[in-house]
Amino acid sequence: MIEVRGSEERYRGGDTEVGIETRHAFSFGHHYDPDNLRFGALIACNEEALAAHAGFEEHPHRDTEIVTWVVEGALTHRDSAGNVTVVRPGDIQRLSSARGVRHVERNDADVPLRFVQMWLAPTSFGGEPSYEVVRALPDDAPYAVPRAGATLRVWRPKPGDRTALPAAARVYVHVVRGTVTLGDARLTAGDAARLADESGAGLIASEAAECLIWAMDAEPVYGGEGSGGPEGLLPEGTS
Repeated sequence: MIEVRGSEERYRGGDTEVGIETRHAFSFGHHYDPDNLRFGALIACNEEALAAHAGFEEHPHRDTEIVTWVVEGALTHRDSAGNVTVVRPGDIQRLSSARGVRHVERNDADVPLRFVQMWLAPTSFGGEPSYEVVRALPDDAPYAVPRAGATLRVWRPKPGDRTALPAAARVYVHVVRGTVTLGDARLTAGDAARLADESGAGLIASEAAECLIWAMDAEPVYGGEGSGGPEGLLPEGTS
């Protein structure tokens, strides 16, 4: 199964009066859609735009793996574990909120900031929060998120380049910039493709592009003695 969702299908959020614009790929906050809650481990894929000196003030997360890719500008991150980091284009940031953490995300610069933030549900709950930033992630280098059973690859092709999509139960492709084709479908910035149990698919770059490609297990089934529960996994409308 291959499903393509265009950028115009994203739910609009944020608060333009304070310089925040958001577009959600999945059910999020007051945009509740029971038919679009998740895909594999992925429960949010948000395109965020912050004006100069705008941002999300301190707010909590738990039992969520939060992965951030900066498109342009610089993102300042601060959290209750004492981490203070500036994340720039080419860096991957991961916050494992585990049993609970609070953080702030801001654009402290004088120019606009754009980033993509992806939330993944973990396969188990609780534990200690953790945080890391990988600087200048190489093209096609796999970035694993073990707690979610997922791996991210960033593909930045030149015109005419091709890549095979991973053989996984669930594959999610988000186009950050440029144009690529998937079979007969043409995907441009903000578009996404969801592939379930699909083998042999690939992307072709029509022009210079940037794509985020997730390989994941199928949607987990929660429940049973000692399994905890997915408390806190439904997005609450903050980044």
